[in-house]
Amino acid sequence: MAPLNDQQLNQIRDERRIQIMGAALRVFARRGIIGTKMSMIAAEAGISHGLLYHYFTSKEELFTTLVQGAMEASQEAMKEVYLLPGTPLDKIRRLSEEMLDKSGAPYYLLIHQARTSEGVPDKVNQLMRDYSLDSYVEQLLPLFREGQERGELDAGDTEEMIASYVSVLSGLMVVTADGNDDYRVPPVDRLLRMITKR
Repeated sequence: MAPLNDQQLNQIRDERRIQIMGAALRVFARRGIIGTKMSMIAAEAGISHGLLYHYFTSKEELFTTLVQGAMEASQEAMKEVYLLPGTPLDKIRRLSEEMLDKSGAPYYLLIHQARTSEGVPDKVNQLMRDYSLDSYVEQLLPLFREGQERGELDAGDTEEMIASYVSVLSGLMVVTADGNDDYRVPPVDRLLRMITKR
């Protein structure tokens, strides 16, 4: 059997890193940073404890990496909404559907843990300040204002409307992310009634 070349070795490393990050996301989302041990992440990933340290030096580094990636991806999604076809309301509907997609649930729980848990690294606290609700409001402001100008969205304080809407969507994701059937995600059109012209 021929030895692996550099490209194959790099591919294996990248795949292993992705495997570890997926396992860490699931564990951190359930247990938070305080309740998570590196051994739990290794077990979830199906690798040895020692191998995990080859990729990440600590749970804090891994937590920070995941939170940073999640925040950057959410900001990118907010920018990409402007590239979608249709009216402002069509774009807001699509963004809402993406936010409520169950596949994003572990990320919402991770961010919830990052915002509310004690013991998070300083860099994560800084990320939470950098990616505050105000930053999302600022990004969505032109879209919502255009919707108001076109008569699709309710008049009034645009910033308050965006903040309320994003807060409701985020809250729904957090309370339904663990699969608990006590809460239900309403249809997007029902949620849109919060912001559409009456």
